[in-house]
Amino acid sequence: MQLDKVYEPQRFEPHWAQWWIDRGFFHAPSSKHEGRDMFSLVIPPPNVTGNLHIGHMLEHTEIDVTTRWHRMKGDQTLWLPGQDHAGIATQMVVERALKASENITRHDLGREEFVKRVWQWKEQYGGTIINQMKRMGDSCDWSRNRFTLDEGLSRAVRETFVRLYEKGLIYRGEYMVNWCPQCHTALSDLEVVHEETQGNLWHIQYPVKDMPGRFVTVATTRPETMLGDTAVCVNPEDDRYFDLHGKSVILPLTGREIPVICDELADPKFGTGVVKVTPAHDPNDFEAGKRHNLPHVKVIGLNGEMTAEAGAYAGLDRFEARKRVLADLDAQGLLVQTAAHQLSIGRCQRCKTIVEPLVSKQWFCRMKPLAEPAIKAVEEGRIVFVPENWSKTYYEWMYNIRDWCVSRQLWWGHRIPAWHCGECGEVSVSREDLTACPKCASKNITQDPDVLDTWFSSGLWPFSTLGWPDKTPELAAYYPTTLLITGFDILFFWVARMIMLGIECMGDVPFRTVYIHGLVRDAERQKMSKTKGNTVDPLIVTEQYGTDAVRFALLRGAAPGTDIVLSEERMVSSRAFCNKIWNAARFIFLQMEKVGVDGLELKSLATHVAPAERIEGVLPLEDRWIFHRLNETAAKIHAAQENFRYHEVADLIWGFLWDEFCDWYLEVKKFRIQQGEHTNAHLRNLLTVFEFALRLLHPVMPFLTEELWQRLLKKCDSLPESICLAAFPQALESTADAQGAAAFALLQEMTVAARGLRADQKLDPKATQDGFLYPANETAAMLGATELPLLQALTNTKFEVGAAGTERAAGASRATNDFEMVLKLSGAQVDAVRGRLVKEIEQLQKVIQNSQKQLGSEAFVAKAPAHVIDGIRSKMADYEAQLVKSQAALADLGA
Repeated sequence: MQLDKVYEPQRFEPHWAQWWIDRGFFHAPSSKHEGRDMFSLVIPPPNVTGNLHIGHMLEHTEIDVTTRWHRMKGDQTLWLPGQDHAGIATQMVVERALKASENITRHDLGREEFVKRVWQWKEQYGGTIINQMKRMGDSCDWSRNRFTLDEGLSRAVRETFVRLYEKGLIYRGEYMVNWCPQCHTALSDLEVVHEETQGNLWHIQYPVKDMPGRFVTVATTRPETMLGDTAVCVNPEDDRYFDLHGKSVILPLTGREIPVICDELADPKFGTGVVKVTPAHDPNDFEAGKRHNLPHVKVIGLNGEMTAEAGAYAGLDRFEARKRVLADLDAQGLLVQTAAHQLSIGRCQRCKTIVEPLVSKQWFCRMKPLAEPAIKAVEEGRIVFVPENWSKTYYEWMYNIRDWCVSRQLWWGHRIPAWHCGECGEVSVSREDLTACPKCASKNITQDPDVLDTWFSSGLWPFSTLGWPDKTPELAAYYPTTLLITGFDILFFWVARMIMLGIECMGDVPFRTVYIHGLVRDAERQKMSKTKGNTVDPLIVTEQYGTDAVRFALLRGAAPGTDIVLSEERMVSSRAFCNKIWNAARFIFLQMEKVGVDGLELKSLATHVAPAERIEGVLPLEDRWIFHRLNETAAKIHAAQENFRYHEVADLIWGFLWDEFCDWYLEVKKFRIQQGEHTNAHLRNLLTVFEFALRLLHPVMPFLTEELWQRLLKKCDSLPESICLAAFPQALESTADAQGAAAFALLQEMTVAARGLRADQKLDPKATQDGFLYPANETAAMLGATELPLLQALTNTKFEVGAAGTERAAGASRATNDFEMVLKLSGAQVDAVRGRLVKEIEQLQKVIQNSQKQLGSEAFVAKAPAHVIDGIRSKMADYEAQLVKSQAALADLGA
């Protein structure tokens, strides 16, 4: 039963983390067991790009608390773990590592060898992530761990692609895409981060053909793209340019003749009302080019350098070309104005390179047909967002959704299952690898070199991980999943796509509820980032404070709809809470040893909160109170869990264990046990309360509770092997005892009053003091008759109980509606207290007088800031209140 004197969680946390897994406690049955409610949840799969960060720990803690709670409730529970191959992100970090360690590129290795290197990276960092998750106590079914490039998931990806292709929802063509010259791949709109930047708007004159001296002025933020202009555009309703209809202009620096077109693309109210049209380098110009059958002149290449079509500027970096173009235009007198202009720059989410809009042949997915049923699912309440305001954000994006560019020019990922014939040019999409062209039977075919966007495979996660496209028992049992807990930053990347693809492939939503958690911020509420140097490594802080303490610190700030502030103070106080429970357990186990009890003996665990034992037919007052509070706490924790109010769960368990169990109940039981009467009965009730409390605490602090629970209970075959399998305490209506709770609350009030009186008089806390207690109602009188020894022990004051109407004794007093309390003071004590109060009153009067003088000075009030004046007034009010209190105390002494 002996516990170490110091709480050192590192000694036992790794043991329990591995023991839970070895014993298979988290394993979910393959099929549904009748009569049990189902709870299933899939992990937002971490990318195999590195270690988990503190944001992951918040997310995993919330998921684990919820999962353990459902498991203890008796639900058939599955938390399915896994990792994401993270396409572009993983390829980028591996390429950087190769450059740093071996000074080579992926092209030096070739595709096959490079992919082998990425798999090696995955084994290393995927393994690290799994070990981190286990160490954090994640109660996943590790037998079902999945990776988005597993064979089974790859088959699901191919099946989905082919099905969508067969329905006409997947197509290939040349369209404007976001191109990253650094990552050398197309990006979806979501992978482009826009930032407001101070730039310039350059006004350039284009000469009109056959109209000497006539120019049109266009304004552009990207003068280097003018080399690819194939038209200039005016609005057909703009009367300033009616004479240019059907005309042409000469493109500066190239001498190329380009037409003037009339289109709504030109806004008469913006700039000069004339815009240049570059269909190969602007999405709006691309659409206008299609309307007017304009050619595409591509002057910026995939590497961000100017192409041969750029003439004299070929081979220059796009931004160097901009400088040269502007200089040449200025030299020819065609650059007529440069104006500052605020613009939105699109950057690659991963490498931060400025994205280039380019026309490229890519694979796309039509999104409108997929979005419509996904919108309807949320509107009808088949999926609920928590907090609810995220549904509005979801609708805004879904109603304005654009087709999804699903192809990526990468080597790491799911190869697109399409084959190109070198003979007939046919493109064949197939579930099986092709060795010959289905159209002409030629063996001169090659698979498309592109891979799918990583979000395509992770969009299938809730059902591909359960065996789809096969009809598995797991799929029937656990799909749709119950809940998704994730961050707002992947609401569109992942959540929306899972909803669309889940409905498309499975005919039903992938989850019923989506809980969106906030960010973890530092103590100054700053977003954590490596560049700011304020990130928190979960491995370091869990080693320093213990995993339970860090989990608790995160949960204490995890209110729905808010970000979490994680400070060192919060982790220190959370560890202090763990230490408080540890010390309480040490005291309890010591009492057990003293009376020869080697464990709480139970044949089965009570599901509902109920007292263990009466003493001489009566339940002691403290037991009536603590079981009432335990009952209330269990009910409130249930409600908080159901509504994802994790901060309330933490606050409730803190309040019960620290403020009520340790500070009051334990102290009362210590007194009862020291009295030596009915020791075993008092101890049994104490152990029962503690065992219930450990179960309430377990989802939040799994390690500490397992360590203490295993020591507390006497082993029995009929009991669960682990606290994680024990029943979560349920509230029981018959346990409610408002009368007993109110009586004990009055006893607490008496205790606090006596302690406050002693403190006010600055009496030696170790010295026994005499006093009088005058009850003012039946409950107070009952306490005075039955609980006087306890009150005296708690306050170190020997009270005499005075009858109603008895003349009050002289001394320091405190009165409430329920009782009056008087401390008897000796002559020396009265003199000492009187002297202190007189001195205190004099000082307060002097301070108040000075404050009044300051506030009465018109010159001071006129010059001093408002907050200074308010501060003086506030402090003066406090001084005046204290003066009244001190004067009353002096009057009580008979002065």
